[in-house]
Amino acid sequence: MNISIDDNYCKGCEICINACPKDVFAISQKRNKYGTLIPCVAEKENCIACKLCEIMCPDGCINVETEV
Repeated sequence: MNISIDDNYCKGCEICINACPKDVFAISQKRNKYGTLIPCVAEKENCIACKLCEIMCPDGCINVETEV
């Protein structure tokens, strides 16, 4: 499983953090080019690939890829 967040477009709205039923995301100390703290994948092993984070992201910044 690979979970990626596009730092260039993420605005730090935290929707992904709130949408995730398994608490995969957390706010990092990394800032994007606008100075906004962005989320990071903190607990990748908890991910169940429901893709709620990907679906709910208003800017399409999250991509969840599952291995077949």
